[in-house]
Amino acid sequence: MDLAETPKRRRGAALEAALLEAAWAELAEVGYAAMTYEGVAHRAATSRPVVYRRWPTKAEMVRAALQHYYDHHPITIPDTGSLRGDVIALLEDLKSQRTEVVAILTVRLSAYFEETGTDLADLRNALLHGSRSSITPIFDRAAVRGEIKPGSISPRVAAVPFDLFRNELLFGQPITRATIESIVDEVFLPLVRGASGSAERESAGRLDGG
Repeated sequence: MDLAETPKRRRGAALEAALLEAAWAELAEVGYAAMTYEGVAHRAATSRPVVYRRWPTKAEMVRAALQHYYDHHPITIPDTGSLRGDVIALLEDLKSQRTEVVAILTVRLSAYFEETGTDLADLRNALLHGSRSSITPIFDRAAVRGEIKPGSISPRVAAVPFDLFRNELLFGQPITRATIESIVDEVFLPLVRGASGSAERESAGRLDGG
């Protein structure tokens, strides 16, 4: 008998988790444009109204599914003793744990961004709920060690290693240790050190009356 014709008796958190996991699987397989309430309900062995009552729009359902995934797949913030080591370790962790989600965010959600008039940065901020990025504690420790100046790194510079990592995935390039080291050593660290140096020069200029 078809699973959709024999709804399982689940309630509360168990039912919601099953729905969100089904929504994630549907998104990963067919993408935002093609996913449907019926498809999610079928995967969760329940009915369309059960799904619709919780998330009246597909965009809401997708955001909830992404939030569920992020909440249940946390990234450990590394502490290797150096800024370079921390960023490399963080990207290695992303490679092992988030390759699938990065691919979904960059390939499967284009119709979501068109429909909602948002972009990847907006979605990321919504998922974080205003909390700090995983790289912020890394910068804090680097500042304490004297590797960078406190508050010298802009959000745009901080996003560079993640953007380059995502671009490699988007164009089908294998993410190797050498790729990650190249992103960090050839692009990210020169930017960070340049930004930190600029902040120091600006501070010195203000002290000199400039």
